[in-house]
Amino acid sequence: MKARELVDLDGDELVAKLAEAKDELFKLRFQNVTGQLENAHRLGEVRKDIARILTAIRQRELAGEAVPTAVATVRPAAKRRLGRRR
Repeated sequence: MKARELVDLDGDELVAKLAEAKDELFKLRFQNVTGQLENAHRLGEVRKDIARILTAIRQRELAGEAVPTAVATVRPAAKRRLGRRR
């Protein structure tokens, strides 16, 4: 996905693309762990697509445009350290 393609989309479509990309990344990670992933390069492509979408959403927020924030602002939870700290 090119950044120029994202310019033509409205806020709702961007949020939908973001949800699709995050879902695809989840599925790819699952396939990677189970050894079923055929194209490992796709993991990086999807991560970059997510970053491009988030950048487009943030640019619109800074420009003062209304962007649905329900899904856009959701960030992954911080990873907890398991075990004892040393």
